[in-house]
This record gives sequence, C-alpha cells and structure tokens, in this order.
Amino acid sequence: MLRKNAILAPFGFLYLANVDAFATLSCNRSGFGITKLQAQNDEDFSLRNVAASAALACSLFFGSMDPALADGQTKDFKLPPIDFKDTGRCTFSGSAMGQANAARDKLYDLRMCEMSGKDASGFDLSGVIMSKTDVSSTKFIESQFSKGYLHDSDFSGADFTNAIVDRASFFGSKLRGTIFTNAVLTGTSFEGADVENADFTDAYLGDFDIKNLCKNPTLKGENPVTGADTLLSVGCGGFKR
Repeated sequence: MLRKNAILAPFGFLYLANVDAFATLSCNRSGFGITKLQAQNDEDFSLRNVAASAALACSLFFGSMDPALADGQTKDFKLPPIDFKDTGRCTFSGSAMGQANAARDKLYDLRMCEMSGKDASGFDLSGVIMSKTDVSSTKFIESQFSKGYLHDSDFSGADFTNAIVDRASFFGSKLRGTIFTNAVLTGTSFEGADVENADFTDAYLGDFDIKNLCKNPTLKGENPVTGADTLLSVGCGGFKR
C-alpha cells in the first residue's frame, strides 16, 4: 500500500519520501487516527492508502493483546431524540476535524433518513449515527466510517470499496450484496447483520474480527456484481462456524 520508502511509526509520524507527504498518526489498543496531513502532489498520494496502512499496522502491533471493544460494538447507547425540525439533517457531509477519534462539532445524525442510490464516495462520515436509515445501493467508495453507529439500517448493494470502516457496528443491519473489497474493517462488528451475498475480498480483518464474522449464519451466497463467494471472500477456512 505505502511506497517502498515509507516509514511508519505507530505512535508518531509517517513520512513518504517519494511523494513529499507527511502525516501525524495516533495508534493505541482501540484503534488509530490521523490528525495532520500534508501532501504536495494529490495525484501521487492517497490519504486512503496512508489510513489503511496505519490501521493495518496498528492492528498488527496490538494483535497479540486481548481484543478491545470498539466504540461501535458497545452494547447500549443512550442516543438523544432525533431533531426532525432540521430540514438539512439527511445529507452527506464530511467531518472538518478529520477522522481522528471521529471528532465533530455536533452530532452527525442520519437516523431514519432515506438516502438510497446516492454517491458519498470519498466522504469522511466518521462518527455517523444511522438507525433505520436506507442507504441501499449507495456508493461509499474510499469513504471513512470510523466509529460509526450503523444499526438496523439498509446497506443492501452499497459499495464500500477501499473504504475505512474501523471500530464501527452494523448490528441488525441489512448488508445483502454489499461490497467491502479492500476495505479496512478492523474492530468492526457484524453481529446480527445480514451479510448474505456480500463481498469481503481483500478486506483488512484481524483474526478476532474474522472469527466473529465467520459465526454469522448469513455468511453465504455469491455477490451479484463481483461474483465473489461470500464465505470464501472472508477466509473462514481455519475457523469453526
């Protein structure tokens, strides 16, 4: 993912010698974040590549420790009432504060929104709250969903190719035919989700994540777009179901 001259330090900095780029990273047991990024050549440098590599390095660094619950995996949340008076609430908007710790200046609430078939590719949606939200057939290519609360929503046919969806929870959501090709899914929970016909080819998943996902009884079928076998795309061969 990173160029051959890249140097990655989980608790400090990342420097790409070939592309004149610099990023400040944070990494701990609950995940990673990017707090500062500078690059002169946008065509030669991808934030997604840096973030994906940071997530993978962080996961490997702490892989021998006991798995920590992600923010999105917390069982009970006390959410505030939905502000239905906010007419502009159901729109995709990126976080101006960056993805580190999913920080925002206000709650990003997309509960009960109808947003199917839209294109949110490249958006930083970290910390978003979705419940009974319809985003079926929506493009989330290279988008960021760190610490997303993605419960009881419809993601059928959505495309998360190259997306960063770490420390999130899809509890009770419909993910039939969803594409997660090359996505970062470390620390993300699919408990109670319907993942039939989903494609996880080349997705970044830790052993603990794979073990839990392989227990999902809906992990079967074939993706109608990519043709990938759902069970094989996760790599459940070494895990008992």
